[in-house]
Amino acid sequence: MDFTYTEEQQAAAEAARAVFSGVAPDAVPSPALVPGAVAEDIDRPLWAGLATGDLLSLTLSPEHGGAGLDLIALCLVLRESAKVLARVPLLETCAVAMALQRYGNQKLAAELLPGVGRGELVLTVGANGRTGHDPAELAVTARLDSAANEAAGDDGSEAGWVLDGVQSAVPWAQAADWIAVPAHTGDGRAVVALVRRGHDGLSIAEQVSTSGELFGEVRLDAVRISGRELIDTAGAWEWLHALLTTGTCALALGLGEAVLAMTSEYTGKREQFGFPVATFQSVAVQAADRYIDLRAMEVTLWQAAWRIATGGSGALPPAGDVGVAKIWASDGVRRVVQTAQHLHGGFGADTDYVLHRFHAWAKQIELSLGPAAAHEEALGDLLAAHSPDLDLDLG
Repeated sequence: MDFTYTEEQQAAAEAARAVFSGVAPDAVPSPALVPGAVAEDIDRPLWAGLATGDLLSLTLSPEHGGAGLDLIALCLVLRESAKVLARVPLLETCAVAMALQRYGNQKLAAELLPGVGRGELVLTVGANGRTGHDPAELAVTARLDSAANEAAGDDGSEAGWVLDGVQSAVPWAQAADWIAVPAHTGDGRAVVALVRRGHDGLSIAEQVSTSGELFGEVRLDAVRISGRELIDTAGAWEWLHALLTTGTCALALGLGEAVLAMTSEYTGKREQFGFPVATFQSVAVQAADRYIDLRAMEVTLWQAAWRIATGGSGALPPAGDVGVAKIWASDGVRRVVQTAQHLHGGFGADTDYVLHRFHAWAKQIELSLGPAAAHEEALGDLLAAHSPDLDLDLG
Protein backbone atom coordinates (compact mmCIF):
# COMPACT_ATOMS: atom_id res chain seq x y z
CA MET A 1 0.00 0.00 0.00
CA ASP A 2 1.06 3.59 -0.62
CA PHE A 3 0.16 6.18 2.02
CA THR A 4 1.22 9.10 -0.21
CA TYR A 5 -1.71 11.48 -0.59
CA THR A 6 -2.98 12.30 -4.06
CA GLU A 7 -3.03 15.90 -5.27
CA GLU A 8 -6.79 15.97 -4.75
CA GLN A 9 -6.49 14.72 -1.17
CA GLN A 10 -3.77 17.27 -0.40
CA ALA A 11 -5.96 20.02 -1.89
CA ALA A 12 -8.84 18.94 0.35
CA ALA A 13 -6.63 19.15 3.43
CA GLU A 14 -5.36 22.59 2.42
CA ALA A 15 -8.90 23.83 1.84
CA ALA A 16 -9.92 22.50 5.24
CA ARG A 17 -7.04 24.27 6.97
CA ALA A 18 -8.11 27.52 5.32
CA VAL A 19 -11.74 27.13 6.41
CA PHE A 20 -10.90 26.10 9.97
CA SER A 21 -8.18 28.72 10.43
CA GLY A 22 -10.69 31.25 11.71
CA VAL A 23 -12.46 28.93 14.17
CA ALA A 24 -11.91 29.56 17.87
CA PRO A 25 -12.22 26.45 20.09
CA ASP A 26 -13.50 28.63 22.94
CA ALA A 27 -16.19 30.48 20.97
CA VAL A 28 -18.96 28.98 23.11
CA PRO A 29 -19.25 28.78 26.91
CA SER A 30 -17.12 26.20 28.67
CA PRO A 31 -18.87 22.88 29.33
CA ALA A 32 -17.46 23.12 32.86
CA LEU A 33 -19.36 26.34 33.54
CA VAL A 34 -22.84 25.73 32.13
CA PRO A 35 -25.40 23.25 33.49
CA GLY A 36 -26.74 22.28 30.07
CA ALA A 37 -25.50 22.40 26.51
CA VAL A 38 -22.92 24.98 25.47
CA ALA A 39 -25.12 26.07 22.53
CA GLU A 40 -28.52 25.32 21.03
CA ASP A 41 -27.30 24.88 17.48
CA ILE A 42 -24.31 23.86 15.44
CA ASP A 43 -21.85 26.47 14.15
CA ARG A 44 -23.95 27.63 11.18
CA PRO A 45 -21.42 30.15 9.80
CA LEU A 46 -18.78 27.41 9.76
CA TRP A 47 -21.24 25.03 8.10
CA ALA A 48 -21.82 27.61 5.38
CA GLY A 49 -18.07 28.04 5.02
CA LEU A 50 -17.61 24.30 4.56
CA ALA A 51 -20.25 24.34 1.84
CA THR A 52 -18.65 27.31 0.10
CA GLY A 53 -15.30 25.53 0.22
CA ASP A 54 -16.86 22.43 -1.40
CA LEU A 55 -15.95 20.34 1.63
CA LEU A 56 -19.48 19.08 2.29
CA SER A 57 -19.64 17.71 -1.26
CA LEU A 58 -16.14 16.28 -1.12
CA THR A 59 -17.15 12.61 -1.23
CA LEU A 60 -20.27 13.03 -3.37
CA SER A 61 -20.14 11.88 -6.97
CA PRO A 62 -20.02 14.50 -9.75
CA GLU A 63 -23.62 13.72 -10.69
CA HIS A 64 -24.63 15.05 -7.26
CA GLY A 65 -22.37 18.08 -7.49
CA GLY A 66 -19.42 16.59 -5.65
CA ALA A 67 -15.72 15.96 -6.18
CA GLY A 68 -15.98 12.18 -6.01
CA LEU A 69 -13.18 11.78 -3.46
CA ASP A 70 -12.87 8.97 -0.94
CA LEU A 71 -12.83 8.31 2.80
CA ILE A 72 -9.14 9.19 3.02
CA ALA A 73 -9.86 12.73 1.84
CA LEU A 74 -12.72 13.01 4.32
CA CYS A 75 -10.47 11.84 7.17
CA LEU A 76 -7.91 14.50 6.26
CA VAL A 77 -10.62 17.14 6.59
CA LEU A 78 -11.93 15.64 9.84
CA ARG A 79 -8.40 15.66 11.24
CA GLU A 80 -8.22 19.41 10.67
CA SER A 81 -11.69 19.98 12.11
CA ALA A 82 -10.76 18.34 15.41
CA LYS A 83 -7.77 20.63 15.87
CA VAL A 84 -10.20 23.52 16.46
CA LEU A 85 -13.06 21.51 18.02
CA ALA A 86 -15.32 22.33 15.08
CA ARG A 87 -18.94 22.20 16.25
CA VAL A 88 -20.46 20.72 13.09
CA PRO A 89 -21.76 17.24 12.19
CA LEU A 90 -19.27 16.91 9.35
CA LEU A 91 -18.57 13.22 9.95
CA GLU A 92 -22.21 12.26 10.40
CA THR A 93 -23.47 14.20 7.38
CA CYS A 94 -20.76 12.96 5.02
CA ALA A 95 -20.96 9.34 6.21
CA VAL A 96 -24.75 9.16 5.81
CA ALA A 97 -24.51 10.86 2.42
CA MET A 98 -21.90 8.33 1.30
CA ALA A 99 -24.09 5.43 2.44
CA LEU A 100 -27.15 6.86 0.68
CA GLN A 101 -25.14 7.37 -2.48
CA ARG A 102 -23.71 3.85 -2.40
CA TYR A 103 -26.63 1.78 -1.15
CA GLY A 104 -29.79 3.90 -1.07
CA ASN A 105 -32.63 4.69 -3.41
CA GLN A 106 -31.13 6.64 -6.28
CA LYS A 107 -34.12 8.94 -6.72
CA LEU A 108 -33.94 9.91 -3.06
CA ALA A 109 -30.19 10.37 -3.39
CA ALA A 110 -30.71 12.69 -6.36
CA GLU A 111 -33.20 14.72 -4.33
CA LEU A 112 -31.13 15.06 -1.14
CA LEU A 113 -27.44 14.92 -1.94
CA PRO A 114 -27.08 18.13 -3.96
CA GLY A 115 -28.66 19.98 -1.03
CA VAL A 116 -26.24 18.30 1.36
CA GLY A 117 -23.29 19.47 -0.71
CA ARG A 118 -24.63 23.02 -0.73
CA GLY A 119 -25.01 23.02 3.04
CA GLU A 120 -28.80 23.25 2.85
CA LEU A 121 -29.39 19.90 4.55
CA VAL A 122 -27.83 18.49 7.71
CA LEU A 123 -27.70 14.74 8.27
CA THR A 124 -26.94 12.78 11.40
CA VAL A 125 -27.08 9.16 12.54
CA GLY A 126 -28.00 7.21 15.64
CA ALA A 127 -25.11 4.81 16.16
CA ASN A 128 -25.23 4.29 19.92
CA GLY A 129 -28.40 2.25 20.35
CA ARG A 130 -30.42 2.59 23.52
CA THR A 131 -27.54 2.38 25.99
CA GLY A 132 -24.33 2.70 23.98
CA HIS A 133 -23.27 -0.83 24.92
CA ASP A 134 -25.40 -2.94 22.56
CA PRO A 135 -25.39 -2.98 18.74
CA ALA A 136 -27.28 0.10 17.56
CA GLU A 137 -29.43 -1.80 15.08
CA LEU A 138 -30.98 -3.86 17.89
CA ALA A 139 -32.48 -0.77 19.53
CA VAL A 140 -35.06 -0.20 16.77
CA THR A 141 -37.37 -2.62 14.98
CA ALA A 142 -38.42 -2.25 11.36
CA ARG A 143 -41.43 -4.14 10.09
CA LEU A 144 -43.35 -3.99 6.86
CA ASP A 145 -46.47 -1.82 6.98
CA SER A 146 -49.13 -4.26 5.82
CA ALA A 147 -51.56 -1.53 4.77
CA ALA A 148 -48.97 0.33 2.74
CA ASN A 149 -47.70 -2.93 1.30
CA GLU A 150 -51.12 -3.83 -0.04
CA ALA A 151 -51.40 -0.42 -1.66
CA ALA A 152 -47.97 -0.77 -3.23
CA GLY A 153 -48.93 -3.60 -5.54
CA ASP A 154 -47.08 -6.78 -6.37
CA ASP A 155 -43.66 -5.22 -6.97
CA GLY A 156 -43.51 -3.75 -3.47
CA SER A 157 -41.53 -0.78 -4.79
CA GLU A 158 -43.31 1.63 -2.48
CA ALA A 159 -43.83 -0.79 0.38
CA GLY A 160 -43.95 1.06 3.66
CA TRP A 161 -42.12 0.30 6.88
CA VAL A 162 -42.94 0.94 10.53
CA LEU A 163 -40.18 1.83 13.00
CA ASP A 164 -40.29 1.50 16.79
CA GLY A 165 -37.50 2.01 19.31
CA VAL A 166 -34.98 4.45 20.73
CA GLN A 167 -31.55 5.69 19.65
CA SER A 168 -29.71 7.65 22.33
CA ALA A 169 -26.92 10.24 22.07
CA VAL A 170 -27.65 11.16 18.46
CA PRO A 171 -25.21 13.99 17.62
CA TRP A 172 -26.91 17.33 17.03
CA ALA A 173 -30.23 15.62 16.35
CA GLN A 174 -32.17 18.84 16.88
CA ALA A 175 -30.17 20.56 14.12
CA ALA A 176 -30.49 17.73 11.58
CA ASP A 177 -32.97 17.65 8.73
CA TRP A 178 -32.71 13.87 8.31
CA ILE A 179 -31.67 11.22 10.82
CA ALA A 180 -30.28 7.84 9.75
CA VAL A 181 -31.63 5.19 12.11
CA PRO A 182 -30.21 1.65 12.10
CA ALA A 183 -32.81 -1.01 12.82
CA HIS A 184 -33.40 -4.74 12.62
CA THR A 185 -36.12 -6.63 10.78
CA GLY A 186 -38.04 -9.67 11.94
CA ASP A 187 -35.58 -12.00 10.24
CA GLY A 188 -32.60 -10.29 11.89
CA ARG A 189 -31.37 -8.19 8.98
CA ALA A 190 -29.78 -4.82 9.74
CA VAL A 191 -31.27 -1.93 7.77
CA VAL A 192 -30.91 1.84 7.80
CA ALA A 193 -33.96 4.10 7.82
CA LEU A 194 -33.81 7.74 6.78
CA VAL A 195 -36.32 9.74 8.81
CA ARG A 196 -37.07 13.43 8.53
CA ARG A 197 -36.88 15.40 11.76
CA GLY A 198 -40.43 16.36 12.63
CA HIS A 199 -41.86 13.17 11.14
CA ASP A 200 -45.03 11.94 12.80
CA GLY A 201 -44.15 9.60 15.67
CA LEU A 202 -40.57 10.85 16.01
CA SER A 203 -39.64 12.78 19.14
CA ILE A 204 -36.31 14.10 20.39
CA ALA A 205 -35.41 14.55 24.05
CA GLU A 206 -32.42 16.69 24.92
CA GLN A 207 -29.19 15.05 26.03
CA VAL A 208 -25.87 16.74 26.71
CA SER A 209 -22.65 15.08 25.63
CA THR A 210 -19.43 14.94 27.61
CA SER A 211 -18.12 17.71 25.37
CA GLY A 212 -21.10 19.89 26.28
CA GLU A 213 -22.79 19.61 22.89
CA LEU A 214 -26.52 19.16 22.47
CA PHE A 215 -27.29 15.56 21.53
CA GLY A 216 -30.68 13.90 21.40
CA GLU A 217 -32.54 10.78 22.44
CA VAL A 218 -34.52 9.93 19.34
CA ARG A 219 -37.68 7.97 20.04
CA LEU A 220 -39.66 6.35 17.25
CA ASP A 221 -43.25 5.40 17.97
CA ALA A 222 -44.87 3.70 14.96
CA VAL A 223 -42.98 5.93 12.53
CA ARG A 224 -44.07 5.10 8.99
CA ILE A 225 -41.68 5.60 6.10
CA SER A 226 -41.76 4.64 2.44
CA GLY A 227 -39.67 1.88 0.97
CA ARG A 228 -37.33 4.28 -0.74
CA GLU A 229 -36.42 5.78 2.65
CA LEU A 230 -35.10 2.43 3.89
CA ILE A 231 -31.67 1.12 2.90
CA ASP A 232 -32.11 -2.63 2.88
CA THR A 233 -28.92 -3.69 1.11
CA ALA A 234 -26.88 -6.34 2.91
CA GLY A 235 -23.82 -4.83 4.56
CA ALA A 236 -24.98 -1.21 4.26
CA TRP A 237 -25.19 -0.57 8.00
CA GLU A 238 -21.88 -2.31 8.67
CA TRP A 239 -20.24 -0.15 6.00
CA LEU A 240 -21.76 3.05 7.42
CA HIS A 241 -20.67 2.04 10.93
CA ALA A 242 -17.12 1.46 9.65
CA LEU A 243 -17.11 4.94 8.09
CA LEU A 244 -18.24 6.51 11.36
CA THR A 245 -15.68 4.60 13.42
CA THR A 246 -12.81 5.41 11.09
CA GLY A 247 -13.86 9.06 10.96
CA THR A 248 -13.88 9.13 14.75
CA CYS A 249 -10.28 7.90 14.68
CA ALA A 250 -9.41 10.84 12.41
CA LEU A 251 -11.00 13.21 14.91
CA ALA A 252 -8.97 11.64 17.72
CA LEU A 253 -5.75 12.05 15.73
CA GLY A 254 -6.37 15.71 14.93
CA LEU A 255 -7.32 16.54 18.50
CA GLY A 256 -4.29 14.72 19.87
CA GLU A 257 -1.92 16.53 17.51
CA ALA A 258 -3.35 19.90 18.54
CA VAL A 259 -3.00 19.05 22.24
CA LEU A 260 0.59 17.84 21.88
CA ALA A 261 1.49 21.03 20.00
CA MET A 262 -0.16 23.08 22.74
CA THR A 263 1.82 21.17 25.37
CA SER A 264 5.08 21.61 23.49
CA GLU A 265 4.53 25.36 23.29
CA TYR A 266 3.66 25.64 26.98
CA THR A 267 6.55 23.54 28.30
CA GLY A 268 8.95 25.42 26.03
CA LYS A 269 8.01 28.69 27.74
CA ARG A 270 7.33 27.56 31.32
CA GLU A 271 10.51 27.78 33.37
CA GLN A 272 11.61 26.12 36.61
CA PHE A 273 15.03 26.60 38.21
CA GLY A 274 15.88 28.94 35.37
CA PHE A 275 15.28 26.43 32.57
CA PRO A 276 12.28 25.63 30.32
CA VAL A 277 10.57 22.54 31.70
CA ALA A 278 10.69 21.05 28.18
CA THR A 279 14.43 20.51 28.73
CA PHE A 280 13.81 18.25 31.74
CA GLN A 281 14.27 14.58 30.91
CA SER A 282 11.02 13.43 32.54
CA VAL A 283 9.02 15.98 30.55
CA ALA A 284 10.78 15.12 27.29
CA VAL A 285 10.22 11.38 27.78
CA GLN A 286 6.50 11.83 28.45
CA ALA A 287 6.09 14.04 25.40
CA ALA A 288 8.03 11.53 23.28
CA ASP A 289 5.75 8.70 24.43
CA ARG A 290 2.71 10.69 23.37
CA TYR A 291 4.31 11.43 20.01
CA ILE A 292 4.68 7.68 19.51
CA ASP A 293 1.01 7.25 20.40
CA LEU A 294 0.05 9.77 17.71
CA ARG A 295 2.15 8.07 15.06
CA ALA A 296 0.55 4.72 15.90
CA MET A 297 -2.89 6.35 15.76
CA GLU A 298 -2.00 7.79 12.37
CA VAL A 299 -0.74 4.61 10.71
CA THR A 300 -3.65 2.50 11.95
CA LEU A 301 -6.11 5.18 10.83
CA TRP A 302 -4.77 5.23 7.28
CA GLN A 303 -4.66 1.45 7.16
CA ALA A 304 -8.36 1.29 8.03
CA ALA A 305 -9.31 4.14 5.69
CA TRP A 306 -7.31 2.58 2.87
CA ARG A 307 -9.02 -0.81 3.31
CA ILE A 308 -12.47 0.80 3.17
CA ALA A 309 -11.69 3.25 0.36
CA THR A 310 -9.96 0.80 -1.97
CA GLY A 311 -11.34 -2.57 -0.94
CA GLY A 312 -7.76 -3.70 -0.46
CA SER A 313 -7.23 -7.24 0.76
CA GLY A 314 -5.84 -8.25 4.13
CA ALA A 315 -5.50 -11.16 6.51
CA LEU A 316 -8.71 -10.06 8.23
CA PRO A 317 -11.82 -8.30 6.93
CA PRO A 318 -11.68 -4.47 7.04
CA ALA A 319 -13.50 -4.60 10.39
CA GLY A 320 -10.23 -5.85 11.90
CA ASP A 321 -8.28 -2.81 10.70
CA VAL A 322 -11.08 -0.49 11.85
CA GLY A 323 -11.04 -2.13 15.28
CA VAL A 324 -7.27 -1.76 15.63
CA ALA A 325 -7.51 1.90 14.63
CA LYS A 326 -10.23 2.58 17.19
CA ILE A 327 -8.28 0.82 19.94
CA TRP A 328 -5.31 3.07 19.29
CA ALA A 329 -7.50 6.15 18.87
CA SER A 330 -9.38 5.62 22.14
CA ASP A 331 -6.37 4.74 24.28
CA GLY A 332 -4.03 7.14 22.52
CA VAL A 333 -6.15 10.27 22.72
CA ARG A 334 -6.83 9.60 26.40
CA ARG A 335 -3.11 9.29 27.16
CA VAL A 336 -2.30 12.43 25.16
CA VAL A 337 -4.74 14.67 27.03
CA GLN A 338 -3.88 13.17 30.41
CA THR A 339 -0.19 13.82 29.85
CA ALA A 340 -0.98 17.33 28.63
CA GLN A 341 -2.94 18.05 31.81
CA HIS A 342 -0.06 16.73 33.91
CA LEU A 343 2.61 18.76 32.11
CA HIS A 344 0.51 21.92 32.25
CA GLY A 345 0.05 21.54 35.99
CA GLY A 346 -2.84 23.47 37.50
CA PHE A 347 -2.91 25.79 34.51
CA GLY A 348 -4.36 22.98 32.41
CA ALA A 349 -7.52 22.89 34.50
CA ASP A 350 -8.09 26.65 34.32
CA THR A 351 -11.40 27.27 32.55
CA ASP A 352 -9.92 30.41 31.00
CA TYR A 353 -7.44 28.17 29.18
CA VAL A 354 -8.61 26.03 26.29
CA LEU A 355 -6.99 22.71 27.26
CA HIS A 356 -9.89 21.54 29.44
CA ARG A 357 -12.19 21.79 26.42
CA PHE A 358 -9.93 19.46 24.45
CA HIS A 359 -9.96 17.06 27.41
CA ALA A 360 -13.77 16.95 27.39
CA TRP A 361 -13.91 16.39 23.63
CA ALA A 362 -11.23 13.70 23.89
CA LYS A 363 -13.29 11.78 26.42
CA GLN A 364 -16.32 12.03 24.13
CA ILE A 365 -14.31 10.72 21.17
CA GLU A 366 -12.70 7.96 23.25
CA LEU A 367 -16.08 6.47 24.15
CA SER A 368 -17.92 7.20 20.87
CA LEU A 369 -18.80 4.01 18.99
CA GLY A 370 -17.26 1.95 21.77
CA PRO A 371 -14.17 2.32 23.98
CA ALA A 372 -10.96 0.42 23.35
CA ALA A 373 -12.08 -2.55 25.46
CA ALA A 374 -15.17 -3.12 23.33
CA HIS A 375 -13.11 -3.14 20.14
CA GLU A 376 -10.51 -5.42 21.70
CA GLU A 377 -13.27 -7.92 22.46
CA ALA A 378 -14.66 -7.65 18.93
CA LEU A 379 -11.18 -8.02 17.46
CA GLY A 380 -10.62 -11.14 19.55
CA ASP A 381 -13.85 -12.64 18.20
CA LEU A 382 -12.78 -11.76 14.66
CA LEU A 383 -9.38 -13.38 15.13
CA ALA A 384 -10.98 -16.50 16.55
CA ALA A 385 -13.40 -16.71 13.62
CA HIS A 386 -10.54 -16.43 11.11
CA SER A 387 -7.91 -18.40 13.00
CA PRO A 388 -7.84 -21.30 10.47
CA ASP A 389 -7.04 -18.84 7.68
CA LEU A 390 -4.44 -17.07 9.82
CA ASP A 391 -2.86 -20.28 11.06
CA LEU A 392 -3.14 -19.05 14.65
CA ASP A 393 -3.37 -21.09 17.81
CA LEU A 394 -5.86 -19.15 19.93
CA GLY A 395 -6.91 -21.78 22.31
